[in-house]
Amino acid sequence: MNARTKALTLYGPAGVIEALLDLPEADLFDPPRGTAVIAHPHPQFGGTMTNKVVQTIARACVQCGWRALRFNFRGVGASVGAYDEGRGEVQDLLAVVAQQAPTDAPLAVAGFSFGAFVATQAIAALHAAGREVASVVLVGTAASRFALAPLPAELHPRALVLHGEHDDTVPLASVLDWARPQSLPVTVVTGGEHFFHGQLPLLRSLVTRHVRAC
Repeated sequence: MNARTKALTLYGPAGVIEALLDLPEADLFDPPRGTAVIAHPHPQFGGTMTNKVVQTIARACVQCGWRALRFNFRGVGASVGAYDEGRGEVQDLLAVVAQQAPTDAPLAVAGFSFGAFVATQAIAALHAAGREVASVVLVGTAASRFALAPLPAELHPRALVLHGEHDDTVPLASVLDWARPQSLPVTVVTGGEHFFHGQLPLLRSLVTRHVRAC
């Protein structure tokens, strides 16, 4: 952790949720633009809040003046509970939003891989509850493995869906099949694979440009 990263203990339906809050430069962004909540990859395949792609998304948000909140799903790290096939993980994300994203400030929701699936479901729940989402970032979206919720139409201009051309974990075709009925644009990173090895600076640049524009 750096000097602008704070360890937090939050609480969800399963109990304690371990989290890290990355803060922007106070002299440049006072107050911060809002809070970005970022969900990590699959808990049963080594996914944690310290995943390199998750950290890259967080750094991009911080660079744009947002508070970036990363957290471990239930059963990961010091977070209490056990893997719940996405159902409980959606509740974890919603609990984090309720505790760390004030309703009087903008909210961004982001996720990588399994975390992007969870993000779509959480966004649908937030939309149904009347909570506005200012920006969405979905990377390596696990469309071939889980039932993603469609994004509300009004969020399409504020959504960035990024996918590697050569992703062999989640085929690009599955993301296009999810996005096509929604007329939702997908940004393809040529030569990219699931974890964006060697392309994290490009990923950070694309996320920064998107978040800054929202």
